[in-house]
Amino acid sequence: MIPTSGSYHLTNVRLHRSLTSGLATTYDTDGFALADIAVADGKLSSIAAHKKSKAPATAIDLAGRIILPCFVDCHTHIDKGHIWPRKPNPDGSFIGALNATGADRAARWSAEDVARRMDFSLCSAYAHGTRALRTHLDSVPPQEEISWPVFEAMREKWRGRIELQAACLLGIEGVRDRKWFERLAKRVAAAKGVLGVVTYMVPDLEELLDKVFAEANKHGLDLDFHADETDDIAAISLKKIAEAALWNGFEGNILVGHCCSLARQPDLDVLDTLDKVAKAKLAVVSLPMCNLYLQDRRADQTTPRWRGVTLLHEMKARGIAVAVASDNTRDPFYAYGDLDMLEVYRMATRILHFDHPVGDWPQTVAATPAKVMRLDGVGTLAAGGSADFIVFKGRNWTELLSRPESDRIVVRNGRAIDRQLPDYAELDELMVE
Repeated sequence: MIPTSGSYHLTNVRLHRSLTSGLATTYDTDGFALADIAVADGKLSSIAAHKKSKAPATAIDLAGRIILPCFVDCHTHIDKGHIWPRKPNPDGSFIGALNATGADRAARWSAEDVARRMDFSLCSAYAHGTRALRTHLDSVPPQEEISWPVFEAMREKWRGRIELQAACLLGIEGVRDRKWFERLAKRVAAAKGVLGVVTYMVPDLEELLDKVFAEANKHGLDLDFHADETDDIAAISLKKIAEAALWNGFEGNILVGHCCSLARQPDLDVLDTLDKVAKAKLAVVSLPMCNLYLQDRRADQTTPRWRGVTLLHEMKARGIAVAVASDNTRDPFYAYGDLDMLEVYRMATRILHFDHPVGDWPQTVAATPAKVMRLDGVGTLAAGGSADFIVFKGRNWTELLSRPESDRIVVRNGRAIDRQLPDYAELDELMVE
């Protein structure tokens, strides 16, 4: 249907208000409008309101099918991806995930192992329509010396297909080794990465956060935190991060992931935290699939009582930038997933109620994470921008989100790509002891 080269026109397509720039027309209650687009030299040469009489004779009529910009996945762990067959989570718990992953990392994460699993993950993400992706890299010694060079090589290999970013990942207690942490921050800076840690309610949390912010300021790095991935109402590190950002006068971008405990806390505490998060201009990403899987899992096999996600509606109402992302894929933290951001958005819509109205929630998988990742011109459709988009069968939200859309068409630089997904059998030899 979509040419693999040259210039062409697509007419009678359905674009969403929150992900389209420069289209002057009337939108329906779900935020869609019919439009015509022209593609030339890998760019969207024009976007205009649909007019039956103006379409060229060679135009391809898409009969109202939805077109969205390619996705931006701002929180993943592709260094962990696909280890489940050789190291499953024994009980589905968070502690089970930590222990299983730590054991597998120590025993198996050679450069070749990490590289092959990362490449497999990126093949999947690309086929599903992801244009940019940020991964966390486990950076506890000696893994940082293995995974960062692998990431840099992978970034070069995938340049022009997926824009790759990486954030280091270590528990906040690792910052206590100041000389080592300073070396790690320097290594992250050399790789043009993002400085990241997992926060816990340790007694010296404020002091350790000051050190993280100091290193970020020293090297001009953005920050990316895992915070409060628990149902413990005493976990308030999101608030502590916001306070640290304010008293350190930090001006870089800060993304905070999970923030699950916020949904369990008293209303007055929630309001205080959200006010500080907004003032500090933090962005928050919820990981609906992984958190639904891990949070409130009960040892006695009783039914979970809450969804594990954070308060995105309340955050968005205060002007806080919010996103959703894939997180883990077929590893001890999440046994499923395929880095398909349509699946993420579908699940987020159901779990977090991204509907009635839909409003501008579609930005959570495109424009908003692109801004957090400092990617200009990504996550939106605009005349003059790159022709990177996805053509779906669905003509409205209920059609789009009711089926997997496994036959979607992914267009990059104006050309439909080969969407062949990698076969799991390609990883079989990595699963053998």
